[in-house]
Amino acid sequence: MKIALTLSLLLPALAGLAQTTLTNDGSTITVGSGAVLYVAGGVQNYAGGTLSNAGTVQLTGDLNNAGTLASGGTLLFSGTTNQVFTPGTATVATLVLNNTGALGQRTLGLPADLTVNTALTLQSGLLRTAPTATLTLPDGATLSGETTGQYVQGNLRIIRAAGSGVLDFGHGLTLDRSGLGQVAATRTAGLLTDNLSRGVNFNNTALKGIDRIWNVEPTTAPSAAVSVTLQWLSDDDNGLTSFAQTQAWRANLNAATWAVAGVPQAATVSGSTRSFSFATVALGRLTVSNSANPLPVELVRFTAEPQQADALLKWATASEKNNDRFEVEASADGRTFRRIGHVAGHGSTTQAHEYQFTDPAIVRYGTSLVYYRLRQVDLDGTFAYSLVRTVAVRGLAGLALFPNPTTQAATLTGAKPGAAVTVFDAVGRLVLAIPADAAGTAQLALPDGFATGVYVVRTGSIALRLVVE
Repeated sequence: MKIALTLSLLLPALAGLAQTTLTNDGSTITVGSGAVLYVAGGVQNYAGGTLSNAGTVQLTGDLNNAGTLASGGTLLFSGTTNQVFTPGTATVATLVLNNTGALGQRTLGLPADLTVNTALTLQSGLLRTAPTATLTLPDGATLSGETTGQYVQGNLRIIRAAGSGVLDFGHGLTLDRSGLGQVAATRTAGLLTDNLSRGVNFNNTALKGIDRIWNVEPTTAPSAAVSVTLQWLSDDDNGLTSFAQTQAWRANLNAATWAVAGVPQAATVSGSTRSFSFATVALGRLTVSNSANPLPVELVRFTAEPQQADALLKWATASEKNNDRFEVEASADGRTFRRIGHVAGHGSTTQAHEYQFTDPAIVRYGTSLVYYRLRQVDLDGTFAYSLVRTVAVRGLAGLALFPNPTTQAATLTGAKPGAAVTVFDAVGRLVLAIPADAAGTAQLALPDGFATGVYVVRTGSIALRLVVE
């Protein structure tokens, strides 16, 4: 028989006793306001168990909750070795970490998401979330006590309601939130993980930023430049030794490529604390590096558009590191690309640069769409590709063929009404012949059993390529 228990008392630890586990399997434990439940060990709250805390629950071991944990009071983790809090569906008002273990043995691990509604206080030790878990402080909740060797590693999300003026979020982000609406800012720190807690140059992975990234998500995008200050501890310098020429970087949410934000200048260094201020017209992912460790060459724009009979390609970089050249590649089918020219890069620079290239008379490709991409090549021969852009070919009597590539069927528009439309395979065999309808449209459905590859669609004197995948 299970018996519900109501506890509103202090349970002292006995010196010299080994740590034990307080197990609640289907009962109710209540800690009243002003009372302290002290456990020299861990707490296991099984499914069906209830732990209701209006006072203080203090423990030196792990807290594993699979039942109901309603803590309107304080959860105090005060061990001398690493502890773990598995929250389940817990509601927590105040969480205090005062783990006094030796270096490397004073971390409170958080393997799953948790919201702390009132206050998170760090007195001693590190709180570390799993890479996929987030500790959230909603609007009104406070964070205190972060310092060297004593801060939140992993994902710490702080939400602040709409307001105006400069606001310190408390986890290293200060910004002018005027006109931004509610702002949710998630700091990922101390995980030493590329593109999660630190930016990395994918052309040279030895070049990395500090081990902190802030994801800043306003409900309203900025309409003008926003003043931002980022602050971090020496714990997260990530091997960077000089901040005389510091650069802020910005990326879109969930992106791994970066553009410079603001201008390079000296960071403010005071003991183990660093801070850097800049202005940015867009938010998203924000981090910091220095001039010796630039993040990736960032193609902030790459466009391709028709210019009468030609194709005009334009692109821009926000910064470059050892950038030798851009090779321009074109394709008639979106699969096989060949180099058609190159444009010299600017080596290493933190300044923005504009580029362009003209591909003349693109009707020569014999297709309704021409595909373009850039191959950015470093001085040491390493390279990276851009996204692919397309240009519609003019001068084909208004013909269009879509979808292209296709899996089997495509539509040809713009033909002469009643004109013959033929489809040939790669070795010149006729596979389909139909007339265009009164609107100049032909529905091309290749017979079953034909291989994937490149086919040629002809009408009159014009030939278009059709890729079947």
